[in-house]
Amino acid sequence: MTDRTSIEQWVARYRTAWESNDPDDIRALFTPDAEYYTAPSEPPWRGHDEIVSQWIENADQPGETSYTSRVVAVDGDLGIVRLTVDYTEGRLYDNIWFIELEPDGRARHFTEWYMRRRESA
Repeated sequence: MTDRTSIEQWVARYRTAWESNDPDDIRALFTPDAEYYTAPSEPPWRGHDEIVSQWIENADQPGETSYTSRVVAVDGDLGIVRLTVDYTEGRLYDNIWFIELEPDGRARHFTEWYMRRRESA
């Protein structure tokens, strides 16, 4: 069952993978056939191989960001999270994540929306 705690745990594991860029950490977040949308209207990365390769190709470096997050809603297997991501060189982003979890805690569908704050570098 998806609840606030399972979404918070998934976000914490995502953060671990974000900092490590380790393929095993990334794979552990997603089902083998997962879809990862980097924007709602962009084609998704599909499956472990593509998700891992695209993640690493687009990776932030460890220590380059900090973030805050808050689960704003859970409906069935869908969790919605609001985040603020702060890059060390001054860029600041507001994000919304839609995460659909399987009972084992892995995401089968992930969509992110992000907007750069006007006042950031």
